[in-house]
Amino acid sequence: MELMTVIKERKSVRTFLKDPIPDALIREVLEAASLAPSWANTQVWRFIIVKDGETKRRLAETLTAKNPCRQAIVDAPVTICLAALRGASGIYKGVPATDKGDWFMYDAGIAMEHVVLAAWNLGLGTCHVGAFDARKAEEILCVPEGYSIVSLTPVGHFITTPQKTPRKALKEIAYLDNFGKPYLP
Repeated sequence: MELMTVIKERKSVRTFLKDPIPDALIREVLEAASLAPSWANTQVWRFIIVKDGETKRRLAETLTAKNPCRQAIVDAPVTICLAALRGASGIYKGVPATDKGDWFMYDAGIAMEHVVLAAWNLGLGTCHVGAFDARKAEEILCVPEGYSIVSLTPVGHFITTPQKTPRKALKEIAYLDNFGKPYLP
């Protein structure tokens, strides 16, 4: 599939078939994620692939009570959890190199977007999950000190193709030369 087609078609999926996902497809998704750019090539991300039903159930319990992905984490055959090393990205000689501080969240976000786009390209649905108790998830997943769980995504074949969601017009989000002056090509 062409990249712009994947970007335009990818939607969040929250209902999945229980059909297993071949490891070759998961590997392809992870290879795409490993190619994500990162600050000074630090590659701070680590991926935990969860297939065990009990572990997925426990992870689902870390999501906020009204999070629509709670059941998706349980039902999807795979959940990919992204942990990132703190204190390496955006840091030069032990000091933050910008006023943004540690860039681990930024780098992790890019890598997880590679995951969801690669998955969609392979016919798999995903959903970025960020509203969860990271400390509890880290405990469940035995994440070592110095790393933080940043994001989760269920992965699987979707039951129905998700509906398109409205997007803001470019005139609402793109400016020319300064904030507020519309960019209207």
